[in-house]
Order: sequence, then structure tokens, then C-alpha cells
Amino acid sequence: MILITDSGSTKCDWIALSQDGEQLFKTRTRGMNPAILTVVELQERIEESQDLINNRDAITQIYFYGAGCGTEKPRMALNALLSSYFSNANVVVKEDTAAAVYAAVGDEPGVVCILGTGSNCCYSDGKQVYQKVTSLGYTLMDEASGNWYGKELIRDFYFKNMPENLRDEFSKSYNMSDDHIKYNLYKQPNPNAYLASHAEFIFQHLDERYIKKLLRRGLRKFSRNMILQFHEEIKSHQVHFVGSISHFAAKRIKQVADEFDYEVGNIVRRPIEGLVEYHRKKLGNPA
Repeated sequence: MILITDSGSTKCDWIALSQDGEQLFKTRTRGMNPAILTVVELQERIEESQDLINNRDAITQIYFYGAGCGTEKPRMALNALLSSYFSNANVVVKEDTAAAVYAAVGDEPGVVCILGTGSNCCYSDGKQVYQKVTSLGYTLMDEASGNWYGKELIRDFYFKNMPENLRDEFSKSYNMSDDHIKYNLYKQPNPNAYLASHAEFIFQHLDERYIKKLLRRGLRKFSRNMILQFHEEIKSHQVHFVGSISHFAAKRIKQVADEFDYEVGNIVRRPIEGLVEYHRKKLGNPA
């Protein structure tokens, strides 16, 4: 049994395939980001799925792609946990940028961006994936991501930079007490996912002028700081986008792309489906 996993900081999708490529089960847990969760917390999240518990001994191969797996120490800690928990499995752990590449372009060249809970950008030549900037996470980077937009919404609410009608709706949708916000940011795990949960408000108000301007502001920062790192590559290759923010902000992405002179290619909301198809084609071959 082959287990293919695509994990962000908010949620983690797991799909099991037979050696013939038939889907055996699909399940979801909370996000498995080893950069911000302890090994104990990671195992607790695996055990949120009865399918994973019941099939742990039958799984012989795991391809895990996730946020927080771009640096060696968190990646090795997660690899060790998965190898121990699924004791009969050979485990491969890669950063979520690899999953985005496989889902968006497969083995074709292109610049691929992730806009989900976090954000990132890379270039694939069809064989190898290259990054110009190492992500430092939600505190210092992650422009145009769910957590970046969530943070901007909360800031604009408190600084009264949000239009009054939207401030009223925002306060009805979320607990905006200062104690609640600080508790979730400084006392609870996954503050980035907490911030990103507020970005849903954007999806519900896409036609508001304030929201359009906010989306463009984040996308301009992301384009300037991340996409333009690949200034030579974008001259001859399209820029592809993966993640929920990408899906809902597609219209603004194309507007900003025109400003920065790059061509938008595929926009993929959920990479897990493309990831599974990629591995179906590769069955019997090394990933």
C-alpha cells in the first residue's frame, strides 16, 4: 500500500493507493508542520484518522510533502516519526514546493508558487526544483498567504483601516477581543493557522473595493520579493499557482501578473489530486 500525503499547516490530506494505482482510502487530519509542532503533537494528529491507525502495518511506501519540511532538522524528525509509526514503510519526506510542482506542471519546467496558509515560490526545470529564497515562515515572510492576509485583516480592524460595514461583519464572524487574539497567537500551537482562518472573510467579500486592494497589495509584495527572484526564468516560462488563496484570488493574480510582466499558467486549488496522478504514472519507478 502506498500512502501519498500533502500537508499544510492547517490541514493534511492522505490518500492510499494499491500497487495498481487504485485508491483504497482518503482521509484528512489537521496540518502536520514539523517546524512548529513537537513529535508528540505530530503523532497525535496522525491518530486523528482511524484509517491510518487501521492500516499502519499494511503501508509499505510513504511520500510525504509538507509545509515546514524545507529545513533538515524538522524534516528528519518527521521522517523518523513516520518510519517508526509505519514500521513497514519506506518513507520519503519532501517540502510542499515539490508537491506543488508535481501537481501544477508534473515533469515540465515552470515557476510554481504556493499561496495557502503559507506562501513560497520555486522553479522546476522538469527534473530538479530550485529555490532562490529560503522561507523564514509566517513571522518574517509569507506575503499573500492566508496567514498574511489574516494578519492584515486583524491589523486593519484594530487600526480602523477597514470600512465600517466590513468591520461590523468581521466582528460578527470572529472573536475580536484582544485577550482572545493574544491567547491564540502566543499561547496556542499553530498561530499561523489561526491567522489564516480569518482569510476566509476575503473569499466571502471578493467584490468589495477594500478586499480587492488588500489582495493586490499582498500579491505585489509576493511578486516583488519571490517571483522576481526568477527574473530570467519568467521570461520563457509561465508562473503557476497552487493553493486555496490562489484559487479565490485568481482574478487579482492575473491583474498583478500584468503589472510585473509574467504570464500566469495553471491555478490549482488542491494539489493532492494532481499529486496522486503524478505518482500513479510513476508506480514502479523511483520518485
